[in-house]
Amino acid sequence: MIVIASSVSLRVGDVSASAEFFTTHLGFREDVRTEDAVLLTRDDGAADIVLRERDPESVAPADPARDPLADVLVSFSVTGIAAEHDRLRREGANLLGPLRRTPWGEWTVRLADPNGVVVQLTEWDPPSG
Repeated sequence: MIVIASSVSLRVGDVSASAEFFTTHLGFREDVRTEDAVLLTRDDGAADIVLRERDPESVAPADPARDPLADVLVSFSVTGIAAEHDRLRREGANLLGPLRRTPWGEWTVRLADPNGVVVQLTEWDPPSG
């Protein structure tokens, strides 16, 4: 596996307020905005920031005293994701679901470390046409 990019995904209560903070104070710019997420990026190769709306109905707030990493997702853009998925499965990694492809061309697989940190591997394969 060759890691070709990375991003940090944060679930927050107010996506717009966080986006404003990162763009105003930390030199990020808004690259993509969807219904429930904002992608912030920089030109210098720093990790991208993905801000997603925290859903209080489906995601319990993290209890830092009990589980300080409960709301962390680390994402890596990689090459050869199908082979990586197969290797991880053979090694008995804690996969959180199957390798899946979105309609916009994102292949993803998620796994969790022993502390509950979720790692997402992503490979982009834009749809034809």
